[in-house]
Order: sequence, then C-alpha cells, then structure tokens
Amino acid sequence: MTAADVVVVGAGVVGLTTALALQRRGARVTVLTADDPADTVSAVAAAVWYPSHADEDPRVLRWARETYTELRRQCADGVPGVVDRPTRMWLRRPYAAPPWWADACGDLVAEPAGAPYTALLRFTVPAVEMTRYLPWLRQQLEAGGGRVVRRRLERLVEAYDTAPTVVNATGLAAGRLADDPAVHPARGHLLLVANPGLTVSVRDEDDPAGITYVHPRRHDVVLGGTYQPGVGHTRPDPQEAAAIRRRCVALVPQLADVPVLGERIGLRPARHGGPRVEVDPAGPSAGRLVHAYGHGGAGVTLSWGCAAEVADLALAP
Repeated sequence: MTAADVVVVGAGVVGLTTALALQRRGARVTVLTADDPADTVSAVAAAVWYPSHADEDPRVLRWARETYTELRRQCADGVPGVVDRPTRMWLRRPYAAPPWWADACGDLVAEPAGAPYTALLRFTVPAVEMTRYLPWLRQQLEAGGGRVVRRRLERLVEAYDTAPTVVNATGLAAGRLADDPAVHPARGHLLLVANPGLTVSVRDEDDPAGITYVHPRRHDVVLGGTYQPGVGHTRPDPQEAAAIRRRCVALVPQLADVPVLGERIGLRPARHGGPRVEVDPAGPSAGRLVHAYGHGGAGVTLSWGCAAEVADLALAP
C-alpha cells in the first residue's frame, strides 16, 4: 500500500469532509472504510442544516457557522445535491429570544403564531441530498490523489500501517474502537413520499407525539421522524411509520394523498457530552491519533467546521 500522510478511518460525511480538508492543505490522504460511503448512516440522513439534538456550545456553534458558510458557497458553485432551502419552524414552547444557533445562519426572523404554537421561525439553510453529495465528496478526494479503501479494522492501531497520523471518524463504531462508553445509537425513522410541488422545509420539534419534519427534495419529500437514544435496531415499524405520516400531513396538508416511495431507518452516532474532537493523549508514541466522532444527527451541519479543526490537530507540528 502506498504511503500516505494521514489515514482517515470512516467514510461517512464527517470522514470524507475531513479527508478533503486534509488534502486541500497538502496532505496525502487515504480513507479506510468498512462500508461503501453509500451504505453509511450518512446516506440515510435528511441532511438539512440544523444542529439537531446538539447542546449549546461555542465550539459547536463555530463548527455550525463555518459549515453553513461552506455549504452556501457550494450551493452557489453548483455542487451536486446542495440547495438553499427556505425553512419554517413552529414552536410550542414560550419564545423569549432567538435559539442559540441562530447566529450561525444569519437570516432568522420570528413571528407570533396561533395556538398550539407560540412562534414561527423563518430562515434559510442549506439542504443536501446525500445520495448525490457523498459521491461528489469521494470524487473530489480521488481527483486530488486521495484513495478510498474498503477495509474493516478490529483495532485503530491497525491503521498505522497506512500512515503515521490516524483520524478516527468511525461514528458509532468508535464506541468499540476508541473504548468510549459515551457513544450510543439514536435510532431514526423516516419516510420518502412523492413531492407534490413543495419547496419549503417545515419542522415542529416540540410536537408531543414526536419530532416532526417535512424536507422537500428534487423528486421526493423526507418525512420524519424519530430520535430514540439507546435503540440499536433498524427493523421497520408500520405503526411508527403511520404515526410519522399522520403528523407530517397535519403539518403540511398537501401531503395527504401522495404515495409513499420508501422508508429509511438509521442509527445516528450519538455521544453523551457531544462530539469528541481531540488528539488522543494516550495515542501510540509512534504516531498521532485524532478523534472526530459523536456528531449524532448533526453530522452534515457540523461537518466542514469540524473538519477544519481536525485538520489543524492532525497537521500540527
């Protein structure tokens, strides 16, 4: 195997954006992945910029802001799958001030709303069709000389035969590979339905029956969803699917008669305490180990900002 400066373990959106960030700074990069990028949980994501289930944190806000800026630039440049999506977010809880993440997206406006809602937030954010975007990330990496290699590791130390610096972007597998008990799955269930002409994303995360969101794409609409911490299976649940559809139709009545095209179930790589992005102080003396995992349902939202910090850590003298 040809030597590389950095090996990134994991080919979800965090792994691939990190690999590109490293390559753009001059590193030779190899990505090792147990699964094809199209088979990672990133491919299941609704992938609308929004720091879902992320706690308020200056570091997370910085990653979100930098990612927002980069994705808006990519949209303007015509990157496949990236669009600017007008968004409406209905709130049921008392509204006193803009949410902590509002500063990252810039154009948020709040309006009064009638019961059962207290306010309506209007803003525009990037949305990403992952079935188009993940292949683009891979193509960019390979066009710059990087490689994606299918290889399942039993231990992270095995990656050091590829490069002296290892980035651990293994998502849920980091619980085992990094011996981190804070890592846990958060099951997500969504439906895909035909698009009757919708262009605006709508969400109601305060719905007592479950998080509810409607995200239109080119040829379909993503209806969600669930967020079930600690649930580690991907079995379909017809009653759950029916409940998701009922909530989404109540939110957007135009969806009442559209056909269901499919459903997707994935396990978000969540972590108690938030994402782990740091140099491992106990890493092997012969190399450097940088962790980049635990982004939960906000992988796309934090991807480019996080990748820049990981590249700083990986390439530091």
